[in-house]
Formats: sequence, structure tokens, C-alpha cells
Amino acid sequence: MRVSRNLYLNRLVSRKHNGMIKIVTGIRRCGKSFLLFDLFGKHLEDSGVPADHIVKVDLEDRHNKHLRNPDALMAHIDGMLTDENMHYVLLDEVQYVDEFEDVLNSYLKKPNVDVYVTGSNSRFLSKDVITEFRGRGDEIKITPLSFGEFMSAYDGDNMHGLAEYLTYGGMPKLFDIKDEEGKADYLRNLFMKTYLTDIEERYNIKNCDDLAELIDVIASSIGGLTNPLKLSNTFKSVKNAKISQPTIKTYLEILQDVFLVKKAVRYDIKGRRYIDTPAKYYFEDLGLRNARLNFRQQESTHLVENLIYNELRIRGMSVDVGVVAHNVREDGKNVRKQLEVDFVCNQGSKRYYIQSALHIPTEEKMSQELESLKRIDDSFLKFVITNDPVKKHQDENGIVIMNLFDFLLDSGSLSI
Repeated sequence: MRVSRNLYLNRLVSRKHNGMIKIVTGIRRCGKSFLLFDLFGKHLEDSGVPADHIVKVDLEDRHNKHLRNPDALMAHIDGMLTDENMHYVLLDEVQYVDEFEDVLNSYLKKPNVDVYVTGSNSRFLSKDVITEFRGRGDEIKITPLSFGEFMSAYDGDNMHGLAEYLTYGGMPKLFDIKDEEGKADYLRNLFMKTYLTDIEERYNIKNCDDLAELIDVIASSIGGLTNPLKLSNTFKSVKNAKISQPTIKTYLEILQDVFLVKKAVRYDIKGRRYIDTPAKYYFEDLGLRNARLNFRQQESTHLVENLIYNELRIRGMSVDVGVVAHNVREDGKNVRKQLEVDFVCNQGSKRYYIQSALHIPTEEKMSQELESLKRIDDSFLKFVITNDPVKKHQDENGIVIMNLFDFLLDSGSLSI
């Protein structure tokens, strides 16, 4: 199944000839190779680049095993540079090459070479880009299919598509698997045999059972505030196991490094400061999250919250969890309480406050969802996103009420 990924393609295209190494990173099997070889390669051809000026090497392919030697790879590429016109070098799974950093950096000195690579999350993470290339690498992060991308290839209506997506997520390969058991097995095996193996190899994890248990705990509590101390106590009381707070903190950082989960920290909106702990963790792909729990915990409220979080990140926003503090009078005393705003989103000079509410059946429920937003005294846009069939509108407080599908399927939905 061919799915257009115009958001990422446009990001690659905009970086052509910028004098840096373009590095496509992301979780395994999310479509990095397809983006680079198929979509970007076709863009180059459609732009008039001759086929012999596009150098493609799939380093995961055993037929190209000899090119994993850095000198052999450079000799191969050099042999393809036939004139002074621009050549485009596309390398897939470059981490298979020893000393690949030196190889890539060598081509920064050639004015007629533009380099693009992908790397797996076993050895090529965001921090590697920062460390190894020191300002010479330009990272393009790619995720599994967004809901909009998924629906562009899904044969069905929005409601059935949402149910499918909330269950199995957006890994592109799933379009080739027709039965539900096959999809579930694919996701389970991908997690166990690929992601956990990558983590074991890279970080030399000695007790993988503890790491797997931590993943299950995080998967069970998406959308819930937590921290290493709370998680450590959970292991003691529920799992009857002892894992230290520093170990849990390290594991959480690893899960973020390999693109499995993302962390949303709390932000005091009125105080304009970050609150380091506790935080929320969301999964990069809902299908992988569900596979960890054998598809047992299918709470639509939390899954949709995770879905909205992912969509906001895909659109290039930084996303925090908002806190609005206010004083109330109880038993003749002033009591300070905190209200939560699901997401505080920043993109350049723009900011959005967003509440996720799967359903709003009563006026009382609507009042609850609006309370924290109404207490924010700045002029940035405020939204409530619901799965109820509502037409996008602003209420008397200026808060926008919007249907979930209108938000997910329109990249400009946060504009009014």
C-alpha cells in the first residue's frame, strides 16, 4: 500500500542543498526507507534529476554487505560522481557502516554532493546526530502514520477508521495484513524482537524483565501523572519487585531515546514556569502500546488523548501539560487548588491551550472541561476537542469547540 507522506517529504525537499547531512530518524518500521527511496527519489526524478545522479544504497540488504566497509562505500559513491553537476546520495540504514560519521562528513566538502541517510533506533538517535555531527547534521524525525495519513489509504468511514487506528495504530506494514490476529502478532513480534532487542544491544541492559515490566506500567497509565518515585512504589506494591528510582529514570530516558514514548512535562501557566515532576508519558504508536498489554486495556478516553498529543507533535509543536492554580474558599479558609489543561502547545510565537474530552453529554460536563481554560487570562486560542458531532464554533468565552475528526483531518484546524 502506497501512502502519501507529504508532510515529511516537504520537510526533506525544503532542506535540499543546505550544506548539511539530512538524517531521517524514527522508530523502526515507521516508513523511513519508503520516504527516502520512493517518495523523495521520485521527487528528484520528477524535478529533472537524471537517474544516474541519484545514488541509492540499501545497506540493510545483504547484497550490499560489501559496501558496509567504509572505504568500499566511499569508492562506490565516488565512482558514481561522473561530473560537476549535483548528485544526490541516499543511504538507507547507514549505521551498518563502520565509521559512518567520517564517511558522511567527508562528503560535506564536495559542492556537487547532497547527502540523505536513514538510521535505525539501535544506533542512530537524536543525541547521536547532535554528538557525531556537531551542527553538520539536519535531523528529520518521522513517526508512524498519522490518523490523516492512515485514512488516506483506509477503505472505510471515519468512525470505523478511528476504531481501527486506536486499536492497531499507524505502522504502514499493517495495510498488507488483512486479519486481526495477524496484525496483533505483527505488533507483538515487532516490539519483542526488534525494539527490545535494539535496546538490549545498545544499552547492555542486564535485567530486561524489569524494563519490559516498566513498559507495561507506562502503557497501562497513559495520560496519568507519574514519576520515578511513584513508579518505584508501584513495583513494590503491585509487582512485588524492587527497582531503584535512578534505574527507572534511566529506563524512561532510554524509551524516549528510541522513540517508543514521549514525555510531557507540567507547565504552570500563571506562574510561567515548568514543574519538573510528575510528568505524563505517551506512546509513539497506539498499536504498539496495545500490543504490550495484549489489547486488554482499550480505554477510549486515554487513547484519544494520546492520539491528539501525537497529532500535535507531528504538526511540529512542543507540547506540555498545563496547570492553572487558583484559590477557593473552603471552611472559612483560602485553599489553593490546581486545574489541569491537557495540552499547552507552542509553535514559534503561537500558543494553543487544548482540552481533550471524548464526550460531553451534559452542561455540567462541559462546565468542567471549560473551567481551567476560562481561568487562563491571556489571549491565546483555547480549544475543546470532542468526539461528539459538533460543528466548530466559539462560545461566549472565546473557547473553540471542535469535533475530533475536524481536528485530525485538517492540518489547519487550529486556525480560526
